[in-house]
Amino acid sequence: MKEQVRVLGFDDSPFTFEDEKALIVGVLMRLPNYIEAVLSTHVEVDGGDSTQKLAECILDSHYAEQPKAIILDGVALGGFNVVDLEALWKETDIPVLTVTRDPPDLKAMHSALQKHFDDWKERYALIEKNELFVVETEHHPLHVSAWGMKNKDASYLIRSNTVRGALPECVRTAHLIARGIADGESRGHA
Repeated sequence: MKEQVRVLGFDDSPFTFEDEKALIVGVLMRLPNYIEAVLSTHVEVDGGDSTQKLAECILDSHYAEQPKAIILDGVALGGFNVVDLEALWKETDIPVLTVTRDPPDLKAMHSALQKHFDDWKERYALIEKNELFVVETEHHPLHVSAWGMKNKDASYLIRSNTVRGALPECVRTAHLIARGIADGESRGHA
């Protein structure tokens, strides 16, 4: 894979479950950490529109042809608004990766979904179909899933974009921007 390829990282802003929408920020970054653009959209808190909203955000932008991968902080945005990673990859024709510091607690997710959602089986199926593998970085091993890209290429992109913190810079920066907009300042770590 070429050096200085572009990746597009997304994260959501802080929200409450009384909120109707959550802000989603995307950062287009040339590896290893040069910001080229910032995108944004909103998704319903605990809704079912995250896949569609991300696809529209990307495809309606001037940058739709640039990213070699979309990287999400986990498989859900705005609570349990679960992204269909395979559908997002096929809709945008851009490979989709997720990263998490810790392996997901599938049992806890299953329980929460079953307790709160009539369509819990569909949401859980979207989570469960993602195969995870570990990517070792200088800072912290990450649990990654990849659609549309070989694991070795996904590992290269994750390691190449994980510069200062535990997460890839595109996701870390999206987190900081989203939190800064929602709370007036960014704080804590991404």
